Amino acid sequence: MQVLGIVGGSGSGKTTLITALVPRLAAHGLSVSVVKHAHHGFDIDRPGKDSFRHREAGAREVLVASPQRWALLCENRDAEPPLATLLARLAPVDLVLVEGFKSADHAQLEVHRPSLGRPRLGDAARGILAVATDAPSADAALPELPLNDPDAIAAWILAWWRAR
Repeated sequence: MQVLGIVGGSGSGKTTLITALVPRLAAHGLSVSVVKHAHHGFDIDRPGKDSFRHREAGAREVLVASPQRWALLCENRDAEPPLATLLARLAPVDLVLVEGFKSADHAQLEVHRPSLGRPRLGDAARGILAVATDAPSADAALPELPLNDPDAIAAWILAWWRAR
């Protein structure tokens, strides 16, 4: 299972890029999963639902299943689990795209929009292999990909995936 992080500042277009990449990569025969990091509290459960009541009662995990999908709700009572722990819970696939977790140790593609006024996150020493941007730089130290061309980015990811 190969892991590629899609990292960048808030509002840079990470989610939009991932949602454009998944069907393109799948069209090339790759099975793809996504892990998304949320920097703030979120909940997919609702007060009054049975699963919510089970968690409130102290259940560490609650698995909710239907004919369409299933979800495993886990309570992080001590600390947020590291990315490796989360990846270990996934079913095997060809590629996992990880949105966020920019400090974790894995290959990364940075999404950068200079118009947002934020500096680049890092370089190859930090695990960033390439940058998807809407404003290429003349003195780029890393390969730059056209942010508004998900086909080109998917082709780069496929080449990277095949080389591993």
